[in-house]
Amino acid sequence: QVRLVESGGGLVQPGGSLSLSCAASGSIFSVVDMGWYRQAPGKQRELVATIGSGGSTNYADSVKGRFTISRDYAKSTLHLQMNSLKPEDTAVYYCNAHQVAGTQLFSYWGQGTQVTVSS
Repeated sequence: QVRLVESGGGLVQPGGSLSLSCAASGSIFSVVDMGWYRQAPGKQRELVATIGSGGSTNYADSVKGRFTISRDYAKSTLHLQMNSLKPEDTAVYYCNAHQVAGTQLFSYWGQGTQVTVSS
């Protein structure tokens, strides 16, 4: 199993920056990809960014050029650097990880961290 714990959320002004971290523990060797998702009140959870085991990244169109996802394998930590933040970025951000066991894929989620962008 994989345990995920997010940190770094908080209140920031529009145009500001914030960095999120996700500490992973457990059977990390079997994790194939990780990502960040977010959910605002009244909206469905949406993908923000993902990073594969080979280092490839994908971003939602709404955050391209502003957010950067990275993975520290030595520390088993996932990061999300958020720049030029907008009020629309306000949401609970969740860390996600996929674990492979044979032909089965398991998905793990953290408890989330609140990001609020407001002046």
